Amino acid sequence: MSAAQQYLFLDFEFTMPETKTEPSRFFPEIIEVGLVVVVDDRVCDQFSSYVKPMRFPVLTDRCKSFLNITQEQVDQGMSFHELVALLHQYDRSRPSTVVTWGSMDMKVLRENCMNANLPFPFTGEHRDLAMEYKLFFGDKNQTGLRKAIQEYGNEGVGKAHCALDDAFTTYNIFRLVENDKKYLAKTKPPTIGERIDFTQLRKKFAL
Repeated sequence: MSAAQQYLFLDFEFTMPETKTEPSRFFPEIIEVGLVVVVDDRVCDQFSSYVKPMRFPVLTDRCKSFLNITQEQVDQGMSFHELVALLHQYDRSRPSTVVTWGSMDMKVLRENCMNANLPFPFTGEHRDLAMEYKLFFGDKNQTGLRKAIQEYGNEGVGKAHCALDDAFTTYNIFRLVENDKKYLAKTKPPTIGERIDFTQLRKKFAL
C-alpha cells in the first residue's frame, strides 16, 4: 500500500535591503519559516521558527519595520543548515507536494541553498497557489494572499507577514479552491434539450 500524499504548506519571510544599493551585493535570505503539514485533509504537524541569515546577519531598519521583527529574535533562530535538514526530513518521510503562495519562496530557498552549498531539500511537486488562483479566476494580475482570502469572504489567519499565519492562510485558500474545482467538475453543461423549452417552441410554430 502506497504512503498517503503529504502537502507541505510553506511560507518564508526574507531579509530586505535598506535601499537599492545598500547593502552592497545584497540578496534576500530566509529569516522566518512557517510550515503546515497536511495528510488526508488533516493538519498533522506545524512548525515555525526564526532563521539566522548567513551573508547579511544584521537586519536593515526597513526589514525590521516591515516585518515587525527584531534583531534579537533572528539572532536566536535556527541556522539555515538546520532549516534545510528539517525540510529534507519532511520531504523524505512520504511523497510530498509543496504548496506556496507565489514563486518567491522556492526561488529564494533554491538560491540560499546554492549560496550555502547545500542540496535543495525537496524532491516532489511544487504548486504555486497564487498562479493557480489567477488562472482559475481569470484574473489579469496576481492577487495577494490576504486579498485572495478576503475575496472568498474570509479573513486571513493571524497577522500578515507572520510565516506560520501565512502558511495556514495558504492552506485555507487551497481548500476553498480545491472545493470549487470539484464543484465545477461535477456540474455538467446542460444538453441542448435542457437549454431550449421545446413545448414553448412548438406552440410558437403551431400558430
